[in-house]
Amino acid sequence: MPTQQPQVAVTVSTFAQRFSATRRGARLARRLAAHQLDAWGVPHGTSTSHAAVLIIAELSASAVLHGRVPGRDFALWLDHTPAAGLVRVEVSDTHPALPARLLPPADSDGGRGLVLVDVLASRWGVTERTGPGKTVWAEVDLPAETGAVHPG
Repeated sequence: MPTQQPQVAVTVSTFAQRFSATRRGARLARRLAAHQLDAWGVPHGTSTSHAAVLIIAELSASAVLHGRVPGRDFALWLDHTPAAGLVRVEVSDTHPALPARLLPPADSDGGRGLVLVDVLASRWGVTERTGPGKTVWAEVDLPAETGAVHPG
């Protein structure tokens, strides 16, 4: 009789929430995500937390400012997978236009959201979603030595 191999448990923690497509909704998404990351062991004040929260802020603001469709919310989805060593952020809106990474003039007050995401994220991209719109996702790698985070 063959012996059974022990299975390794893979823990994936998720957070999903819809928010109103308003500045207040974007702010709430950022604050709740920061709290959730801290609860998952990605403490406030670490470089990993700062990167993830800034990405969430930028993608949420973009969903509100550029992806807003009247009467429609935007959605935030977070995955924390310590075994894979990453935090994945997804922000979905119902607007069909794809985001563009542009370099605005130096004296411009805005337009740098995806440039920041590109710098802070380990990987990012855009995928279609079921129904109208798109999902912009980004992944932040956790420090490799333990698969967990440490103050940065």
